[in-house]
Amino acid sequence: MAYTSKVRTCLWFNGQGEEAAEFYTTLLPDSHIESRSYPEPGKPALVVEFTLAGAPYMVLNGGPMFEHSPAASISVLADDQSEIDRLWDALTKDGGKESMCGWVVDRFGVSWQVVPSVLPSMMESDDKEAAGRARAAMMKMKKFDIAALEAAFRG
Repeated sequence: MAYTSKVRTCLWFNGQGEEAAEFYTTLLPDSHIESRSYPEPGKPALVVEFTLAGAPYMVLNGGPMFEHSPAASISVLADDQSEIDRLWDALTKDGGKESMCGWVVDRFGVSWQVVPSVLPSMMESDDKEAAGRARAAMMKMKKFDIAALEAAFRG
């Protein structure tokens, strides 16, 4: 295995890491598996290096000692509502769970934030009342609805 990036986020799994990496690389453009390490024949890959939307990641099938936590998540800025809907559907399928404010836990237990790309500018707006309305609308949502956020922002 040739490590191809100086810095890479590592996600710990208990045997499902290769399956997760394969799934994740189907979700976003500029994503692909880079390498797989099989130190024991017939066993799952120990390490899989992959790129997710240009960002380097790896999974380590390290065993049952650690579990995923929302304290670490994969955050995706979605360009439009159709991308939010597509990602949300894929991530909640087969046992994934919705949470509040654009958070979702996929079937592997990894937390994601699916955020519309327009939301940061709303939150950082000099118009504090508009930002507050958008924030209040956001706090009531699970999957983000861009039209509803924009309507709240405009007042």
